[in-house]
Parts: sequence; C-alpha cells; structure tokens
Amino acid sequence: MVHFTMPMRRGRILAMLALLTAALPAAGRAADATRGADLFDNYCGECHTTRAGGGSRSAPNLFGLMGRRTGTVEGFAYSDANRAAGWVWTPETLDTYLAAPKTAMPGTVMKFQGVKDAAERADIIAFLATLHG
Repeated sequence: MVHFTMPMRRGRILAMLALLTAALPAAGRAADATRGADLFDNYCGECHTTRAGGGSRSAPNLFGLMGRRTGTVEGFAYSDANRAAGWVWTPETLDTYLAAPKTAMPGTVMKFQGVKDAAERADIIAFLATLHG
C-alpha cells in the first residue's frame, strides 16, 4: 500500500482540481464534448483530422493529443516555434493556445485566429480529451 505525505496528497488534489477547473467554461457549466465535436468540425476540421492512425492534412492529426508534446506527430512538418515550444498538451495549454495561437506561441504558422468564447474552447477541449486509444 502506498502512503502519501500530506503535502504530496494536497499537491495531487490541487493538480486534479486545476485540471477540472480548466475544463469548465467561464459560465460554470460542464463542458460538452458532443457540442465540442461540432465546434471542432466548424473551426478545425478543414485542416486537422482526428481518427486513430489517420494521416495529417495541412495540420497534424489530433488523435491522442492530450499528454503529447508539441511538434511530435511523425511525418508532419511543424514550425520551428512549435517544435521548440516543448509544451505538453493539457486542458490549460490548449485553452491558452486556442484563445490566440499566435500570441500563445509566437512563430507558429497556424493561420487560425483563435476561439474567443471560453465555453466554446472548453467544449472543443472536452472533445479532444475523448480522442485516445
């Protein structure tokens, strides 16, 4: 049996709360992955694919995005900024990036201007979180 010291337990609890809080839009409602899939198609589907084992279009396949480092889809030609960022995609990093990609990651070649609405971003992130094997 593993025993956690109080600081370790508190740290893990705080980390989980931060992840859950990031997944909630400003309005306080739970994020909706089904709505997020529709929003993804509208905002992102022209450039990104989401199928397991699927190829990339003009932007990388996003299946398995959560927990992946930036710039690491094999065979995709990322910008220097994206490869060098070294971020791990989490609800927090995605929220920041999706709000304003060029501000969040200067030098990115992504042409998309961002999703200004926090509830829409949360729904898209909830959808992306479902894409794993």
